[in-house]
Amino acid sequence: MRTMSKILKIPFTKFHGLGNDFIVAKERNLSGDPGQLAQAICERHTGIGSDGLLVLSRAQSTGNHARVRFFNADGSEAEMSGNGIRCAGAFLMRENPRRRALRLETASGVKILESLSSARQMGAGKWAFRVNMGRPILDAERIPFLAGSRPSPVVGLPIRTSWGVLAATVTSMGNPHCSIFVEDFEGLPWEEIGREIERSPLFPNRTNVEFVKVISQKEIEVRYWERGVGKTMSSGTGSCGAVVASILNGFTQRKVKVRTLAGVLEVTWPKGKEVMLSGPAELIADGIYFFPRQTKTSESELRLGQFISGPRLSSEQIARVEVPRS
Repeated sequence: MRTMSKILKIPFTKFHGLGNDFIVAKERNLSGDPGQLAQAICERHTGIGSDGLLVLSRAQSTGNHARVRFFNADGSEAEMSGNGIRCAGAFLMRENPRRRALRLETASGVKILESLSSARQMGAGKWAFRVNMGRPILDAERIPFLAGSRPSPVVGLPIRTSWGVLAATVTSMGNPHCSIFVEDFEGLPWEEIGREIERSPLFPNRTNVEFVKVISQKEIEVRYWERGVGKTMSSGTGSCGAVVASILNGFTQRKVKVRTLAGVLEVTWPKGKEVMLSGPAELIADGIYFFPRQTKTSESELRLGQFISGPRLSSEQIARVEVPRS
């Protein structure tokens, strides 16, 4: 057996939600492990480049519009992405602009998207959605977080890092979040801290990390370290986790503007109800990605292929081949 390389041509569309960029592809156009595809296509120098890959397929339950799987740039699969789900919604609304609402299946449950876009905005490749993100998970075992004897919710728990002891508030929006409150970002090595906390043994499934600066009771500013991705311009679930943590600590009201490096998201968490996330999604490009796939071919298949294709040409013969003009 020999290993041969074949090219799989994959149609894709690229969107971003406040600088958090995603490539969208349909499952029917893929072959093999989507995680391997994510690693290749998300690479910013040799691939298309993005924070993640969204794979869309048929819904498994009647009444839902599609199923969405989220893959990080490192190939790992995430349960949910708040910015990603809006990009998936934009992809589907683009196919059917008459829709005003969507029900999308994810690993963390069905998410309901309400379109806030005008026809003019959609015509310009811009969408806005209000997403029902569901109720936050505050039970440490379900997050999961190894809290020891600490009761849930885990609010302001001191955790040791290479930069000292930091107070962590731990939540889940279908994926785990650790929120650290800071006075300022200047001079804070938050990327290095985020990288360390992501892989802390306290989080069996690793975690996303948010560094939160409280501006007022109605506004916060956040920096994001995403599990399996690293630093991102914004994060939908991260913004929700940061707002839930801010409310649990008594720092903000229940309707909060979240300032990111790329713009503003709005998060609302009415008492005893679901978290609502509002924000944009914007079209970047359509294209075809050439994905080289390794396949094993037997010697007999190789000989047959040589027989069908004829003798190989020398470099001089190839140079003399003329391409017919149309």
